Amino acid sequence: MRILGIDPGSRNLGYAVIEVGANRSDVKIIEHGTLRLMTSDLAKLAPDESMPLRLREVFCTLREIIEMHKPTALSVERAFFAKNVNSAMKLGQVRGVILVLGALHGMTIHEYSATEVKRAITGHGGAEKESVAKILQILLGRQDFQSADASDALALALAHSLLSHSPLVAGHGKGGGTGRSKTKRGSMAEAVAHRVGKR
Repeated sequence: MRILGIDPGSRNLGYAVIEVGANRSDVKIIEHGTLRLMTSDLAKLAPDESMPLRLREVFCTLREIIEMHKPTALSVERAFFAKNVNSAMKLGQVRGVILVLGALHGMTIHEYSATEVKRAITGHGGAEKESVAKILQILLGRQDFQSADASDALALALAHSLLSHSPLVAGHGKGGGTGRSKTKRGSMAEAVAHRVGKR
């Protein structure tokens, strides 16, 4: 199974594609990166003028990634309430493009909150981004992330793999659902400790 994880943003968007083997612990990183949407040319435009162009870039670039790697599942961060209404609207537009792309390509769509992803990866829903990235390095090997958005996207992809397949999970998200799942406390931390202990 191939999973596309996306950390949506109206300025920077993180993405990652992983392949999960039949034994579920076999995870291969296919690609990860950052789509930078505010180029120097777009920065000169008013926000209302640049947004349609940014959305086009999101659509075209992600479509290429999907058609190249053919993921079957999409794991995307769930929308959250933001204090800045304009920022929330722009993020909603980007998420809309992402969800449409997933639907057009027949992918199962799963949405997770940042807390759910952090809990799945570190065992603690309030973990810092740096802690999540560090554990990803331990589990998947050293990575040169272009940005925190890229590591967040990889965390989203791996979290879906864990939440939907691992026997350590009490429940899992269904295709097209919200992926509201909870890992047993310390499950991922135990996996990390085991991996480190084998070194």
